[in-house]
Amino acid sequence: MTPEEIKSVLEAYRTGRLSMDDAVERFRTLPFEDLDFANVDHHRVVRQGYPEVVFGAGKTDDEVVEIVRAMLPHEHNVLVTRTNPIVAERLRELEPQARFHERSRALAIIRDRTVQGRGTVMVVSAGTSDLPVAEEAVVTLETMGHTVDSLYDVGVAGLHRLLDRGERLRKARVLVVVAGMEGALPSVVGGLVAVPVVAVPTSVGYGASFGGVAALLGMLNSCASNVAVVNIDNGFGAGVVAGLINRL
Repeated sequence: MTPEEIKSVLEAYRTGRLSMDDAVERFRTLPFEDLDFANVDHHRVVRQGYPEVVFGAGKTDDEVVEIVRAMLPHEHNVLVTRTNPIVAERLRELEPQARFHERSRALAIIRDRTVQGRGTVMVVSAGTSDLPVAEEAVVTLETMGHTVDSLYDVGVAGLHRLLDRGERLRKARVLVVVAGMEGALPSVVGGLVAVPVVAVPTSVGYGASFGGVAALLGMLNSCASNVAVVNIDNGFGAGVVAGLINRL
């Protein structure tokens, strides 16, 4: 329930269009709803400006479906990360607007397309192998109401591919830069722009990349002072942070 919806219920009660019992029933699931196996945080949209996101990995298909079922009556956008096509098909039966993004394994139900951000967030990936993580950031940002531009496969092995898009880079209000291997791309991008860069190391790379640890350490040691780093493969977290910055 959004702040506007809370005000609407209170106004309906004040003017007599809603009884006290009906108003209490509307608020029954605030601040959370106990499903025995999960406590769905319906109040998060009031506290943080966007609803709880369902992390699908580690949950059974039934658990994901039941959590989303509990969220749907609240009419806000729904995002499920790290899920699968079987869950997506079941959720489409509940809500035909549900859209599964196969590469990122994210499912989004977008019912409110109000633009929340003040500018464009650009998501940049070093290589095509980094796209699952980059696309997770894109879906997260779009679900949370941000305008997104994407620029893929512009890693440092062919730097001219990035430099040729300098004007697009400089138009962004925030950038999410996703890279594996040695993780050099965020430092390069950070040196070209005057806005925050959220760096995402990926687990893409050969043996000495240590499952993304090499990229993580490279990004943490960036000499570009406008670069901040999230955890390995955390496209969702990068999307949230970039979205919060873009809302300021």
